[in-house]
Amino acid sequence: MAITVSTHPTAEGLLLRPFEDADAPALIEAYRDDALRRFTRVPSTDAEQAARWLSTQYEGWAAGTRYSFAVLEAGELVANVVLKRGTPGGERAEVGYWTAAPARGRGVAPRAVGALTVWACATFAEGGLRRIDLLHQVDNPASCRVAEKSGYVFRELLTALPPEFPMDGHRHSRKVLDAAERRRSE
Repeated sequence: MAITVSTHPTAEGLLLRPFEDADAPALIEAYRDDALRRFTRVPSTDAEQAARWLSTQYEGWAAGTRYSFAVLEAGELVANVVLKRGTPGGERAEVGYWTAAPARGRGVAPRAVGALTVWACATFAEGGLRRIDLLHQVDNPASCRVAEKSGYVFRELLTALPPEFPMDGHRHSRKVLDAAERRRSE
């Protein structure tokens, strides 16, 4: 059963909102970057692929399993951040993201991931969410920095699972506090 989500994450200098069909050209432009294609599994290099990618985001929202946000800065698409929940109401979720090449190195990813994390805790803790993971390949040190800056602690080295995950990876995690735990910690 999908949850009705009426708020969106907020981050200084960024607008986070659900993706729209009008974002397709910006997606295609972002995916021209070799690094982005290297670290993401589903390309959006033409109109057909972008439409499929957007459809996946819409279906995830409807099912309550994938909350993907376009990250805009000064009206331009600069990143994507997503909360993936294999089971709505489950205890664990995963945060994923990518940053368009022109926006890298400016703190966009940590701000967006941080905002998504705060939003996810506020939105889903009462429904059972207890942990959020951030996973990345070992050859992506930039993602380690994003995890650390976003408060995700390194937990373990993950063994490669080819073909989908061809290299070893890292799992970083954050504990989700429910309202009662937040009050006790204040």
